[in-house]
Amino acid sequence: MAMRRILCAAFLVCVCVSWASPQDFHSYLSSPFVTASFVSPSAGASPSATVSLFVPAGTVLQVALVDEVRVKTKGQAIRGLLVETVYAFDQEVIPVGSEVLGRVVEIEGVSRKRRFFAALSFNFSPPRKVHVEFDEIILPDGMRIPMEAEVTPGSGRPLQLITTAQSAKKRTAKDAATEKMKEGVREAKRKWDEAMAQVKTPGRMRRLGRYAVEQLPVHPQYIDAGTVYFAELREPLDFGTKVFTPPAMAADEPLPSCSLLAHAQLLTPLSYATTQKDAPVEAILSRPLFAGDRLLFPQGSLLKGSVVLAQPARSFKRNGQLRIGFNELTLPGGLPQEVTTSIEGIQGGQDENVRLDLEGGTRPANSRKRYLFTGIAVGLAVASHQDSDAEDGVSSTQGGVREGISGGAAAFKVAGAVAGALVRSQSFSLWMGVFGAGRSVYSNFLSRGREVTFPKGTAMEIGFWLTENCDNSAQPDKGEKSSSPENPPQGESP
Repeated sequence: MAMRRILCAAFLVCVCVSWASPQDFHSYLSSPFVTASFVSPSAGASPSATVSLFVPAGTVLQVALVDEVRVKTKGQAIRGLLVETVYAFDQEVIPVGSEVLGRVVEIEGVSRKRRFFAALSFNFSPPRKVHVEFDEIILPDGMRIPMEAEVTPGSGRPLQLITTAQSAKKRTAKDAATEKMKEGVREAKRKWDEAMAQVKTPGRMRRLGRYAVEQLPVHPQYIDAGTVYFAELREPLDFGTKVFTPPAMAADEPLPSCSLLAHAQLLTPLSYATTQKDAPVEAILSRPLFAGDRLLFPQGSLLKGSVVLAQPARSFKRNGQLRIGFNELTLPGGLPQEVTTSIEGIQGGQDENVRLDLEGGTRPANSRKRYLFTGIAVGLAVASHQDSDAEDGVSSTQGGVREGISGGAAAFKVAGAVAGALVRSQSFSLWMGVFGAGRSVYSNFLSRGREVTFPKGTAMEIGFWLTENCDNSAQPDKGEKSSSPENPPQGESP
């Protein structure tokens, strides 16, 4: 009877321990429940298990075109390189730099409305939307992996990794945790730049030649080298299995660092124009996160949060802005846990001039070149008003040509200058000069600001701030707090 009672008591204790929810983030990480949630212990002293190494459907691969592509026909081949390493659980399965093959699957036509407005600018070859797909990966060792992947909406543009290190205001805390986070952000930026260095971006002379060709009324269409596509897998990729044995670690052993940087991909597409405040946002860890030799979060761990601030663009060139925060993490097959995070980096278009502040907010900055371009347009318009019979003895014919060129250039650049020189009409050049100056003023100062989108698969650098066994100085101070919706930081936007 006594033995039966002892066995029943032991069983009840095991059930209670297995269902107990950790009280905070650090105790959760330090407990063996983390390992048990995604690894089944085998017989023996150290827990181990056989885990499947597969890349599930829905995973986004980031592919950058190696060379510029002249758009010709449907079905033409394209070639790119993988700029983000692909992981399965805790292991690299597709290294960065792997070759990815694809093709053009559709070239959309141009509507009559777009064609009409393009023709007003002497552009009879308006850009067409090109759809591509990728169907094969070639690993560095020559192994070929067939796949089915379609490009996510909104991708297909040159990208850069925007980090908090580029913000006007830097963190002021001088503790080891903050410095380690800064170092991690700089390292992530360096790795991204190294990955993009594999792409053959066009030189200055090639860019000038392309610009000159694009000013012609009829010109070919190109897709720039370095254009990054987000290819979403339709079917999973299987890389076999492995035996996973976590390193032995005492239950009360503290984590090596109070701040860790994780790499994630956005699962929820975001747009300044349509995303609402408090809308749910999800992201997934695309790389495993280690603390020393200890696996904390495997690839596939899910982050959940919400939109803290959403403001669409407004008139008078006031750009939109968006701020998100994550406060919950779920391991594969595990329970959700509260986390304290900060967004330290995010991908954005090279031509969008997006800035990331310390609160995880993004906002595009208006280029100062708009003052230069508007000044040139106004100056050309003023030049078109000059009397053709100038005091320096210029003939009326020469004056008409000069005014036509200046007025046409103000309105339609090279094509307009050629048309103005051929027409040789003072009223025509005057009209084009005023039109060009007015359009420049409107587009640079009076029109709506820019709306930025972050499609599914956008890469992010997420900082995790651990709270236990850390000095108070190791936490973000005022102006450096987490970007979670419940406790947003107080830093300022640049």
